[in-house]
Amino acid sequence: MEVLGELWRRALATQPVPDQRTSAIIAAVSLAAVLLAWPGVRLLVTLCHEAGHAVVATLVGRRLGGIRLHSDTSGVTVSRGRPSGPGMVATLFAGYPAAAVVGLGAAWLAGAGHASGLLWLLVALLALMLLKIRNLYGALVVVGSGAVVALASWYLGGEALSWVATGLAWLFLLAAPRPVVELLFAHRPGSDAAQLAGLTRVPKVVWNLTWLVLTVGALLLGGAWMLRLPA
Repeated sequence: MEVLGELWRRALATQPVPDQRTSAIIAAVSLAAVLLAWPGVRLLVTLCHEAGHAVVATLVGRRLGGIRLHSDTSGVTVSRGRPSGPGMVATLFAGYPAAAVVGLGAAWLAGAGHASGLLWLLVALLALMLLKIRNLYGALVVVGSGAVVALASWYLGGEALSWVATGLAWLFLLAAPRPVVELLFAHRPGSDAAQLAGLTRVPKVVWNLTWLVLTVGALLLGGAWMLRLPA
């Protein structure tokens, strides 16, 4: 009980928010990670992507079968229900914007001084996701990610926690548009955009461009929050 009480206290504590210069430096480091360490970053984006499918599938009443993450940074989420209709469309649509949504939420919480709360929330979400992981590699990725975030949340001081939370926000916001751009120039018959085109008769490029607008828009908005730019 004492441990749970301490976790709750830490989750509700506030931390100093990085100033504009520090946030810009963290953004540059995050951008370097996106450019130079893309396979690792993409795995985190895929984690968000599949979580997006899973969450929306559950919200629209589909039965979530399971989630798999693969070593080539791809993933798949299986849900059962009507093979067409608004619920299926929403489930397919949710994957690509998911990392941007996570980044935007992280930017808001970190900017409000709730860096520790953000990190413990991520640990809780990863624990829930683990319940639906259906392969060993995926389980190792989720457990490893959760362990790293939990250890950082437990051992780092307030200022360092704020840097980590801000870095995660920048990382997801900067990384989210890249898979969308890659998809624009790739021929993937079974992609989410291809499946959406088959269900709705709306061309793949329209879905791709919609995701691009959403992910870039989230980057601009979240970046403005963290750099404290005037509205």
